[in-house]
Amino acid sequence: MSTATQTCPDVDTRPEGTDQTGDDTPKMFHYVRKSKIAESAVMGTHVVALCGEVFPVTRSPKPGSPVCPECKRIYESLPHGGDGGE
Repeated sequence: MSTATQTCPDVDTRPEGTDQTGDDTPKMFHYVRKSKIAESAVMGTHVVALCGEVFPVTRSPKPGSPVCPECKRIYESLPHGGDGGE
């Protein structure tokens, strides 16, 4: 699987699942562009996580779900926008 890193400081992100286990439960969630989540879920298009992982959105995270450490590190290093919206 090829990966490409796509990070932008002005990107709104939220965790989305990948790395499926045998029971279709994601092992961890990745941060992806919010604007791409619905499109991926409906159309099956792939999203690019902050860490470079490429996958279709199939699950939404629940509170306490494990997050990719690389995505989390990158997300926390990005400057946060001042619009107050999600």
